[in-house]
Amino acid sequence: MTKNSRINKFLKLAKPDPESGYSKSVPIKILEANGLGFGNGGSWCRDDSSLGKLYNIERIKQGNRIIAVKLNGKRKNPIGKIIPTEIRKQIHKQRCKVLGTSKPECDHKDGRRDDPRLNDPELVTIEDFQPLSKAANNAKKQHCKNCRETNKRFDAKQLGYSVSQWAGNGRYMGSCVGCYWYDPFNFNQKISK
Repeated sequence: MTKNSRINKFLKLAKPDPESGYSKSVPIKILEANGLGFGNGGSWCRDDSSLGKLYNIERIKQGNRIIAVKLNGKRKNPIGKIIPTEIRKQIHKQRCKVLGTSKPECDHKDGRRDDPRLNDPELVTIEDFQPLSKAANNAKKQHCKNCRETNKRFDAKQLGYSVSQWAGNGRYMGSCVGCYWYDPFNFNQKISK
């Protein structure tokens, strides 16, 4: 982060506790006065932003409008998006595993990405990733977010499959394996046998 980055500007305003990571709430008027407005839905303060990788961010809203931002502690399991260039290139050459379209995004199969191994470019393998179109990847992100919030895994019966998961049950118990979104191609192979 550069000295004048938006994140550093916010940290100076929010003054998070160095130990806990909790901060005061910073109202929109102060944010905007310091060049921290929300052009594209608060891109600098999203959970997948550089700030979100370090802190739990609360976007205080009034209706759909963000009126203040505060930090609710340091993130215990940082969400990393480290994808080695060679793996990314190989994934981009493939077709989406859901829609069969070209030019896919490189998706982490594990929707929680809280395994430290997945944040180490020396330890990840191509098997940790899959090609998904933007539409399929966005759908997966939403279902993974729901799973994180409720600990209820995605039910593939919603898509017309005869089973909800091929392994595990409807509760998240520490592994994404068996969920449709973890590996749609593998899911289809498993239930077709």
